[in-house]
Amino acid sequence: MTDVEQTGVDTKSTQDSTQGTESKVAGATVWFTGLPSAGKSTIAHALADELVRAGVDVHVLDGDEVRPYLSKGLGFSREDRDINVVRIGYVARLLSSHGVVTLVPVIAPYADARKKVRADHRENEVPFAEVFVSTSVEVTEQRDVKGLYAKARRGEISGMTGIDDPYEEPTSAELVIDTAEVALTDSVSMTKALTSALLGRDLP
Repeated sequence: MTDVEQTGVDTKSTQDSTQGTESKVAGATVWFTGLPSAGKSTIAHALADELVRAGVDVHVLDGDEVRPYLSKGLGFSREDRDINVVRIGYVARLLSSHGVVTLVPVIAPYADARKKVRADHRENEVPFAEVFVSTSVEVTEQRDVKGLYAKARRGEISGMTGIDDPYEEPTSAELVIDTAEVALTDSVSMTKALTSALLGRDLP
């Protein structure tokens, strides 16, 4: 896998977005998946700032921020994590179906849950793309932004993605970025181009 890879985008709903004489601007969901401290939120929030400056209606559904509201009471078992991901995906799809560009920096460690989110968007004709922030565990553990890797190594917490719980790497992400090799400005440029492709229009 190279540091940056890009494939096609799922733009099923970007075509017939006009009804009658009233024009409806389609939104889109861009999901950032990867290990803890990989750089998902950093890219998503920087991209959001760029899109706001371009006049785009954008919202960031950050996993740490929405979990207490959408998934209060859930733990970190595989089943609970999948429920959390599917719930966030549902909210993202609703926002995007109403013209919002929804950026979702959420680990989403298991492939099945990510597939459900993608399928839900496709069934409802909402554009969706996945960005795999592929930064290695060696790098993310060095960053350890929230101190979770250190706690996991000391045995203070369990179920840490990348340490004692698996992360199933995507095989069909529309964009792959290793933040150890790609600068933030370049990451934002690439994800902005991806968003533009999803929307079917050029962004300033």
